[in-house]
Amino acid sequence: MAEIVYPPVIGAARILFRALDLKIRVEGAERIPRTGGAVLVSNHISYLDFIFAGLAALPANRLVRFMAKKEVFDHKISGPLMRGMHHIPVDREAGAAAFGAALKSLRAGEVVGVFAEATISRSFTIKEIKNGAVRMAVGANVPLIPVSLWGTQRLWTKGHPKKLFQRHVPITILVGEPLHPKRGDNYDAVTADLRERMAAMLDQAQRTYPEIPPGVWWQPRHLGGTAPTPDEAAKMDAAEAEARAARHKS
Repeated sequence: MAEIVYPPVIGAARILFRALDLKIRVEGAERIPRTGGAVLVSNHISYLDFIFAGLAALPANRLVRFMAKKEVFDHKISGPLMRGMHHIPVDREAGAAAFGAALKSLRAGEVVGVFAEATISRSFTIKEIKNGAVRMAVGANVPLIPVSLWGTQRLWTKGHPKKLFQRHVPITILVGEPLHPKRGDNYDAVTADLRERMAAMLDQAQRTYPEIPPGVWWQPRHLGGTAPTPDEAAKMDAAEAEARAARHKS
């Protein structure tokens, strides 16, 4: 497919990151295949995660097609960019269409990016994940590659003001060992294994981060921060979902 939009967007982002002197550390990028399909499964802590998770694939000269909620494609500014980069819209009411589009991309040799937690984790820990990413990897017979991000939440996340032009912020991007699920596997068991790996990678990213100050909002509670606990975050997510449902009914 023609790549008119994606490369310039990446180029502009990299120029901005250099201007802001973001301290981006990528480890394990060699685990992303240079050819053929793959499912990249990342944790989700920021509205900018698709940009940083995509950076992990650049050393392999790959462009990642991320699955993102339909509302992003409906926006007058982000919509044309998302379509131009051939990302995959996900309609909450018609998930099968997005799943089919992702399978088509994977079978065509594309790398598809998935945020298996579905929504941003307010607790900055790994939420429960569903087995859709595993089913995609099996359906297309491609590897499943976990990615953990840390530091991106400091730039823009749910419930906090945007700070897109902060300087010198460290960003950690870890790429884990690929999983190779097959037909006949217990998909829920593979998903549980994937979640454990992502949690371990995120913990590694957090504990090796250059800045670990106590009492800051962007640090998880178990590391001395003031982010909501997983239980508190789940209640906040439930309240948000109820409010969204009520708006749709009215």
